[in-house]
Amino acid sequence: MKKLLLKLSTFLLLTTNTMQSQDWPNFNKFKDANTRIGVPAENENRVVFMGNSITEGWINYGNPELFSKNPYINRGISGQTTPQMLVRFRADVIALKPKAVVILAGINDIAENTGPTTLQMIQDNLVSMAELAKANQIKVILSSILPANKFNWNPKIYPADKVIEMNIFIKKYAEENDCIYLDYYTSLVDDKKGMKKEYSDDGVHPTKAGYAVMTSLVEKAIAKALK
Repeated sequence: MKKLLLKLSTFLLLTTNTMQSQDWPNFNKFKDANTRIGVPAENENRVVFMGNSITEGWINYGNPELFSKNPYINRGISGQTTPQMLVRFRADVIALKPKAVVILAGINDIAENTGPTTLQMIQDNLVSMAELAKANQIKVILSSILPANKFNWNPKIYPADKVIEMNIFIKKYAEENDCIYLDYYTSLVDDKKGMKKEYSDDGVHPTKAGYAVMTSLVEKAIAKALK
């Protein structure tokens, strides 16, 4: 009996791991929630936040009230890179029919979370998300990547200059393609191209004080997009 239970447990573990590996973009995370939310009410200024752990942390501990008091939907998934976000963009953004989308992405690509990545690849994925949104009459808010000069989980990579280069691209693209550029970087950066200590404990993820700065900036960007 014990051998049978052990075999069953092993089978279930392998099956679960296989299913998780097949759901590379993590469609399952928001599948049920998306179904429950449905289409927006008439005159609802729905906004979707697409991103990684920085976006996900916003609703968990950064500033939950931003989402509970507004028709804002958080679709951040910790650890994700831009190719994963692009794959789930239709399900987690377009299908929800928001008036605007706030895209904050790229730092995990630079950290090579899903393998070696060039800046061109990151740029292509961001442009594709922006184009998909615009094709569906969704206003696009492209966020700067937050400052970072180290990764605790990948210390061999030095991200600071790549972040700056990416932000130059994002700003230029936004200005030339009727998108709004949301500059978090300038308000959060220190004199070493990293995040100010009061705004981050690990150099990548914001503290509550960091989210407070970001909240003020994103609210202004959303107001501009919905004008």
